[in-house]
Amino acid sequence: MGERSVVVAPTTRADVADVADYLHHSLNARLSAREWERSIVPPWQHDAPNHGFHLRSGGRVVGAAVAFYAERDVRGRTERVCNLAAWCVDEDQRSHGLRLVLALLAQRGYHFTDLSPSGNVVALNERLKFQHLDTASALVPNLVLPGGGVTAVSEHERIAMLLHGRQRQIFEDHRHAPAARHVVLRSSGADVYVMFRKDRRKRLPVFASLLHVSDRQQLPRVWNRLSTHLLLSHGAFATLLEDRVAGWRPARAIDLPRARPKMFRSETLDASDVDYLYSELACVAW
Repeated sequence: MGERSVVVAPTTRADVADVADYLHHSLNARLSAREWERSIVPPWQHDAPNHGFHLRSGGRVVGAAVAFYAERDVRGRTERVCNLAAWCVDEDQRSHGLRLVLALLAQRGYHFTDLSPSGNVVALNERLKFQHLDTASALVPNLVLPGGGVTAVSEHERIAMLLHGRQRQIFEDHRHAPAARHVVLRSSGADVYVMFRKDRRKRLPVFASLLHVSDRQQLPRVWNRLSTHLLLSHGAFATLLEDRVAGWRPARAIDLPRARPKMFRSETLDASDVDYLYSELACVAW
């Protein structure tokens, strides 16, 4: 086979630069190779087995599947989760693309998530026994609204001082994640920590998506201030609000008839055990 052989290999730290350069040129050029490199190695990942798998032919990267790993506390148990992320293969190597996914799934002891499957990947995941999450969502226009005495704190050092326990750990793990943005909504009641990202729809980068809300019951109370913050501080004209993240919809919410799919594969976890932390949604600002 010689130079024509196509080899599947785990992506080690030494391979990240090559894979990042490949993804910049072959998947999404809006992210520079350096930005891809920062995205592939998340700030919380210290002892992961790899950063995914990639294909090489003649020493050149011709395909890659990025993965993010984390140990999560789920109902009092430590569970290992592998998030399948960016997947791209050269057109003339498409027959080898499935090898990347199977290499990831062959790793024992992990639960798997795929939070941005597109096109034929959804059907492939279904054949590989992935289940769909309920991603029912609404589009909520962001407006300048009366804050009701709620203030927004977005400076990282101040956020670190305000949060404690599990919420502080979540923030510290994600504070340097390239796609994650953070705000604490403060009032005389309980503080609410929100992590979100900017998203594109119809090629317009003017949407916010909530990834984590520390206290969903308090979200309606602080929503006006959050909406104003997202609009004025982040240029987000609207928020894509998933029911499973927010647990509530504002009065101006517009139901989205086709929410983007998110999927998971596990023999023991339920959909309610799956969230969007420690994943590509926090790391890849596509």
